[in-house]
Amino acid sequence: MEKIATRDGYGKALLEQGRKNKDIVALDADLSESTKSIYFAKEFPERFFQMGISEQNMIGTAAGLAAYGKIPFASSFCIFLERGFEQIRTTIARQNLNVKIVGSHGGLLTGEDGSSAQALEDISIMRSLPNMVVIFPADAVETEKAVEALVIHKGPSYLRLGRGKVPLIFDKNYNFEIGKGVLMKEGEDVALISTGSMLSEALKAAEELLKEKISARVIHTHTIKPIDKEIIIKAAKETKGIVTVEDHSIIGGLGSSVAEVLSESYPKKIIKVGVKDTFGESGSADELYRKYGLTSEEIIKSAKLAIK
Repeated sequence: MEKIATRDGYGKALLEQGRKNKDIVALDADLSESTKSIYFAKEFPERFFQMGISEQNMIGTAAGLAAYGKIPFASSFCIFLERGFEQIRTTIARQNLNVKIVGSHGGLLTGEDGSSAQALEDISIMRSLPNMVVIFPADAVETEKAVEALVIHKGPSYLRLGRGKVPLIFDKNYNFEIGKGVLMKEGEDVALISTGSMLSEALKAAEELLKEKISARVIHTHTIKPIDKEIIIKAAKETKGIVTVEDHSIIGGLGSSVAEVLSESYPKKIIKVGVKDTFGESGSADELYRKYGLTSEEIIKSAKLAIK
C-alpha cells in the first residue's frame, strides 16, 4: 500500500479549499513546514498569519477572525496546542466560534521526537469541551475529506493529524460525514472499533482472525465527538465483545467514549488497545507501536479475550 502522512493530506486540502473560499485564513505557531500549512502560506501570504511560538496568542487571534466571519484554521503540534487550552475553552468553545484547530504530530506515530512531543491525551482534553467536534482521520484522503467537511461545518473543531506515513485506505469516491462511523468489514464474533492511524492494524487483525474462523467486524470511528452511538450499539448487540483501538491513552479517548455509550445503552465486554496510562519515549513509530502494544497481534489477542 502507498503511504502518505495525514499532515500532507491536510496541507493539500487546506490549499485547495483556500482557492475555493476566500474567507479561509490560516494561522500557525512557527511550525508551518511541519504542519504543512506552508502550502497555503506560499500561495496566499495575505491570508496567512505566522504567530511564532505563541499558541495562546494564535488561538485568541483565530477567535477574533472567526468573530468577524473568517474561517480560521489554526495549526501547531497537538502537544503545543495544549498550552492554549484556557483560550480554546474560554474564547473558542464557550463562545461557540467557528475555529478549526489542527493538531499535528499526535500519538506515538510522532516517533523519534520522544515523549515530550507525543501527545497521548489531547483527544481526551478536546472532547471534554462543549461544542467541540473531534476528528482523527485514518489516512491522507480521509483528511482531505475532513477538511472539506469542516469548512462547511459551523462551530469549534479539533482535527488530529500524524507525523508518520500511514497506508492509504480510502479513495476519492469515499463519502465522509462528521459524526458517522464507517463499517469497513462485516463480522459476527467480535467488533474492532478503531480510530485514526490504527485502522490499518485493525483491518490486518480482522484478516488474520478470519484464518482462525473468527469473524471480526471492523468499524472506523473518525469522529470521536460527536460519536456515532447507533453503529456502536448495533455492534454490541450483534457481536460477543468489543475491542477499541487507538494511538492515544486508553483514558479519555476512543475507548472511554465507546465505554460511555455502552454503559448507558447496552453494557458489553470492552477491551481497550491503546497506550496504558504512561508516557512514550524516543524510537521509530514501528518500534513504539510494537513496544506499547499498538499492533495487529495485540488486537488479535484482545479479540480472543473479548469473545470468551
